[in-house]
Amino acid sequence: MGTLLLNPIVFSIGSLSVRWYGLILGAGALVGLLLAIREGKRFGIPSEFFMDVLLFGAPSAIVAARIYYVAFTWDQYKNDLWKVFAIWEGGIAIYGALIGAIICAVILVRRRGYNFWRIADICAPGLIVGQMIGRWGNFVNQEAYGGETTLTFLRDRLHLPSFIIDQMYIDGVLHHPTFLYESVWSLGVLILLFILRRAKFLRSGELFFSYFILYSIGRFFIEALRTDSLAFQGPAWLASFINGLWSPMTWFGFEQGALDPSYGNIRISQLLPILIVIGAIVAMVLRRKLVANLPYYSDPIVSTKISEVDSLPAVASQEKGTTPAKGTMADHLDETEKKE
Repeated sequence: MGTLLLNPIVFSIGSLSVRWYGLILGAGALVGLLLAIREGKRFGIPSEFFMDVLLFGAPSAIVAARIYYVAFTWDQYKNDLWKVFAIWEGGIAIYGALIGAIICAVILVRRRGYNFWRIADICAPGLIVGQMIGRWGNFVNQEAYGGETTLTFLRDRLHLPSFIIDQMYIDGVLHHPTFLYESVWSLGVLILLFILRRAKFLRSGELFFSYFILYSIGRFFIEALRTDSLAFQGPAWLASFINGLWSPMTWFGFEQGALDPSYGNIRISQLLPILIVIGAIVAMVLRRKLVANLPYYSDPIVSTKISEVDSLPAVASQEKGTTPAKGTMADHLDETEKKE
């Protein structure tokens, strides 16, 4: 079997090259935006707001993801600082991207007068679909793959198509397509989020927390298959505890990817998911106990800052003696006043 190397460059114009990696990440962001816009319409939130979130959030996520990755792999870049900016070659961390996107979103959402948790709930499915699609950028770049495996396992047990198997044939060895495992897991998470957001018991912020919990569970088990994990040297008891939690994967024929002992014995993207799951569950319980009148997911979303442009339709309709169109900010304010 030969090695099928897909050309990472779609086309070039002079010295400018357009790469599949960037196009795939862009496609993931676009689909995520469309999902958020569609759900936002149910709450009367203008599509322009979500476009602004993407416009400012995407660059913040990319920068934070790169900083996160470079910080833990500094030895690879300290002698060639220009490579720090070569994002098209891969090397970004999803948790870093989430940190950057969340920080940007908190600032932007508050400036627009919305409650962060309500907007985060709407954006949660868009985040996971972006990750689901974005992982295929790793496929093109032949990165973020797992440890060695066999043709029998990939073809006969997992029934993977040849184009994926061939692309995982690297340096004469077949590897686990961990990008695919995570993409499929993300699809499952997306379906569960769609189901959960129609549940009557769901409170504000809980869909966002559910996204973190569900994604982190899958990431914990998939991460151990990889050979390029960011890691650190930690206590032996912690490494043993993490390995014990992961051990059920061996029942399905999986083995952990090799990790240089001198590099570290604890994978950061295994420890972090554990902390995220615990933290998210605790946060949901505490919010239900401590936050008075915690709104439900389906409750109206109202901005505390109504711009002059937003208020014009309401003013004009009042002067003409007509009722504002459903879904406007005035409509939501009227509904809130009636409930009070």
